[in-house]
Amino acid sequence: MDTTHPADALLHHTAALAKAAAGGDPEARVPTCPDWPLRVLVGHVGQAHRWAASTVRGEPSAVPDPLDADPGDPAGWPEWLHAGAADLIAAVSTSDSPVWTFFGDGPATFWLRRMLNDTIVHHADAAGEAFEVAPGLAEDAITEWLELLANPVTQTLRPDLAALRGTGQTLQLRPAETEGWHLTRTRDGLTWSRQTATADATLAGPLRDLLLVVTRRLPADHLTTTGDRGLVDHWLAHTKA
Repeated sequence: MDTTHPADALLHHTAALAKAAAGGDPEARVPTCPDWPLRVLVGHVGQAHRWAASTVRGEPSAVPDPLDADPGDPAGWPEWLHAGAADLIAAVSTSDSPVWTFFGDGPATFWLRRMLNDTIVHHADAAGEAFEVAPGLAEDAITEWLELLANPVTQTLRPDLAALRGTGQTLQLRPAETEGWHLTRTRDGLTWSRQTATADATLAGPLRDLLLVVTRRLPADHLTTTGDRGLVDHWLAHTKA
């Protein structure tokens, strides 16, 4: 994976998140993350970037608690957030050996991609209706989210995802701009492929809105739903990002 574009995108969405948070009440609850005030949302993003950078450098530690993050004075949030993103980019750009990931050793770019997609979603949390994302980035964020959900290791980290097991029920994510994703609930868990096909239920709409619905930042009513609405509701109820 070429880090040039993801690195630029990480800096862009980090800065956009900072801009969206500027002037906000640090203690105001974030509507799409109601358990978090704005300062925790900002703190989590900067904290996660720094933690991922240390992991890439061979200093893995327990995943930090977002409630422990301290982003400092709101006036300094843009600089603090930028510094964390830049630190991660620097760590990835100088890494030449496999690093720890949730799924075993892998390339350092795993963390650049993971943090980029996490930042994109939290940018949406901060920006609300004003959120914008390039279609290609939204597409990769959806793909990565499905990769995470389908990985058998993920179920050991999040036992609640066992609810995604099924007996062959299918769900189609059908973007307006590109090929869709075809999901199948099997007895062992989720499987998926990139194809546009008939399914028990289909969610269709722009990539931006598909990303926000799949990550539960928008309700499914923002998309065109056909077929088994109960299947859609079950899926969304058990896939909290």
